Amino acid sequence: MASRTSTPRTFRLGAVPGATPGKWIDTWKQRMPRVLLELVPIEFADQRTAIDDLDAALVRRPLDDADDLHVIPLYDEVPVVVASAESHLMAADQLTADDLVGEVLITPLDDVLGPLSLPTVAPKFSPLATTADAIATAASGVGIVVVPMSLARLHQRKDVGYRPLLAGPTSPVVLAWRRDRTTEDVETFIGIVRGRTANSSR
Repeated sequence: MASRTSTPRTFRLGAVPGATPGKWIDTWKQRMPRVLLELVPIEFADQRTAIDDLDAALVRRPLDDADDLHVIPLYDEVPVVVASAESHLMAADQLTADDLVGEVLITPLDDVLGPLSLPTVAPKFSPLATTADAIATAASGVGIVVVPMSLARLHQRKDVGYRPLLAGPTSPVVLAWRRDRTTEDVETFIGIVRGRTANSSR
């Protein structure tokens, strides 16, 4: 395992949109006050390349070319259906695939869930670039968007709502880092996300 000296340093942690490292960052600040943690936003499409320039990253599966990475599963995000606040779909507390028959499913180019087996129809317009664009379109009453709940919250608007999609595809969030860069700081962060106390052995 590579080691770090006691000289001033920075731990660079990447995070894809929707990842929620806040509680771990707070613990890091308490436990490692002399090591600055820099949170680096990264995009899902670029996450594998971004890891090479980071100490570690919170990313989503699927993760391409992961043979040279260590990967620790953290949590699975439930999918939600985002639609106009005026949509009839918002009358339910949760939705199933059967509730979406004939709905226009908007899938942005930065989609993180992949192909969905739903009884929906494709839009007649070109794919939108971002999840934010897709949700803005859904807000106008044109179609629905299916995303992990954290992305629905990230792009929350007054004119949209969202409901959990039962039996829908989850989005696994993992901690990943290069196998050849398992430093003491990485080990410390692993301990934090696993809930170890400062005095716990590895």
